[in-house]
Amino acid sequence: MTNNSSPSNRNRRQPAPGSTDDPAEWHHETAYLNNIAVHYVTVTPNLDAVDHPTGAAPLVVLLHGFPEHWYTWHHQLSSLANAGYRVVAPDLRGYNRSSAPAGVESYRTAELVADVRGLVHHHGSSRATLIGHDIGGLIAWETAIREPELVDQLAILNAPHPDLYRRHLGRSPTQLFRSLYVFAAQLPWVPERILEADGYRVVAETLTHLPGTEAFTETDIRRFRAAMEQSESPAGPLNYYRAVGRDTVETGLRMLLGREEQTQRAVDVPTLVFWGEHDPALEVTLLDGLHRLVPDLQVSRLPETGHWPHIEHPQRVTDEIRSFLANAQTGG
Repeated sequence: MTNNSSPSNRNRRQPAPGSTDDPAEWHHETAYLNNIAVHYVTVTPNLDAVDHPTGAAPLVVLLHGFPEHWYTWHHQLSSLANAGYRVVAPDLRGYNRSSAPAGVESYRTAELVADVRGLVHHHGSSRATLIGHDIGGLIAWETAIREPELVDQLAILNAPHPDLYRRHLGRSPTQLFRSLYVFAAQLPWVPERILEADGYRVVAETLTHLPGTEAFTETDIRRFRAAMEQSESPAGPLNYYRAVGRDTVETGLRMLLGREEQTQRAVDVPTLVFWGEHDPALEVTLLDGLHRLVPDLQVSRLPETGHWPHIEHPQRVTDEIRSFLANAQTGG
């Protein structure tokens, strides 16, 4: 596949235009890092609200899940910027206007963490707060585990700690059943055909029929569906699940053969976890034992809430994130 960071592709690829209804302060840009093009939306901070020892606006990176793109954070973007943060919401590799490199290996954890590192450094910072939902939450967890010097704080929305997730799969038939979509994605080409059929109709169905999806407007669904159609390949979003599935199986085999001990990796940064308790894909019991791995942990449980807390309860989630970040800055 052509390297999307080549000069010829740089000339062809343009920053994604937003809707004419989007606020003027939402700026579309593209960075070329880790051998791919990463499209993102950034919002200029309210400098009068900056309350940081350095006097600079802290960087906040928002990482979306499936089947979304940067727009999933539309309720949070301006609010966080108004609170004095430099806000960056990328399209993950494989989504919307970002490059979709071929092959499952391009979506392994090391590559995803490298994308985050590159994005943080691209914005002239050595550290950032990461806010991640779903697969974006997994990336945020892994970045904090593998490169803690890169992370100031974490805010996670309905994404389990990866080690607890793997352990839970082996102990909970219910969670294993709920995770069958991960294993179904391992099939060649069939998931791609299902995903792209009828103009990515499955995206609209996913965002219409699951618990909590009544919070999505017709505009939300239209934009998510259009962004998926805009993606270079339907394989990109699916390769995340293929990579997760392979990592899970390979880790399990290594432990079974005695080549790797069952480890549970700690996270040593202040962490806020939101959990919609009616998530059809993730059991609430995935939170069990999390405090032992994350000493500085706050958990915000949302009853009667599905997989998308930031869309189902945008004001509560945004307010709690702002309070969490402010307290972390002041040592509160």
